Amino acid sequence: MSAAASEKVQKKPLPFIANFTAGAIAGVSEILTFYPLDVVKTRMQLETGKSKNGLVGTFRSIIREEGFGRLYRGLVPPLLLEAPKRATKFAANDFWGKKYLKLTGQSKMDQKLAILTGSSAGATESFVVVPFELVKIKLQDKSSTFAGPMDVLKQIIKKDGLLGLYVGMESTFWRHLWWNAGYFGCIFKVRELLPKPETKKARLLNDLMAGSVGGFVGTAVNTPFDVVKSRIQGATKAPGVVPKYNWTYPALVTIFREEGPTALYKGFLPKVLRLAPGGGVLLLVVEFTLGVFRKALGPPYI
Repeated sequence: MSAAASEKVQKKPLPFIANFTAGAIAGVSEILTFYPLDVVKTRMQLETGKSKNGLVGTFRSIIREEGFGRLYRGLVPPLLLEAPKRATKFAANDFWGKKYLKLTGQSKMDQKLAILTGSSAGATESFVVVPFELVKIKLQDKSSTFAGPMDVLKQIIKKDGLLGLYVGMESTFWRHLWWNAGYFGCIFKVRELLPKPETKKARLLNDLMAGSVGGFVGTAVNTPFDVVKSRIQGATKAPGVVPKYNWTYPALVTIFREEGPTALYKGFLPKVLRLAPGGGVLLLVVEFTLGVFRKALGPPYI
């Protein structure tokens, strides 16, 4: 076989199930490590007006008033969600990347395509996560009286029907679109700037660094949209009353006008402390798992 033919064989992409499984394993690993920060982030975002507690104060308040176990309140929905969510993220990013390369006729990904691909993956992912996110927010709220995930589902469906599980769909769409655009766009650029790895260890270190930077940038871009999503999904509906927070961009203006620009970044510190290293862990575990698949499947995937 010629060198050119050999190179062509080596570039054969892994099957969809490999990307899906790698994303699922990475997602579960990330959430088990960083979940308490997500609880603290949601509490800070649901607090209207001037923030009374920072990151440490919110942690202390939850543990003192509600017990340590409260930091894992609402873990079941995101844990059940994390596998399909992260699997969808990376599988969709792989799917859209191939589609856009084919549509544009380009042979390699560039910065613009990486951002477009990430945005499309985020939009795809948003349709999967909404019901799980809604249940999680309801359980994480300090005033929550729900007995557990199933109780939340039963009460929402009883009151609003199945469509009630998709409250916050529009805000979730924007939150995931912007985070994934920043995340995957930065991964591409950081990998390009880092020295070319000569060993497997160096490649994994590069992935950890690229994913962490991507997680930070994605979080910086999407936090205002996350604040709005938490407000929309955390609100209690009253018959005949138009919700204060309903659509994303008008809600951003309302929060900015009433609480100031810093309110749009409520919960940013715990969120970035989770998603910057969490983004690194995600990419590291995904690439490691894909490497295992390549080795197990052998040529032409190596």
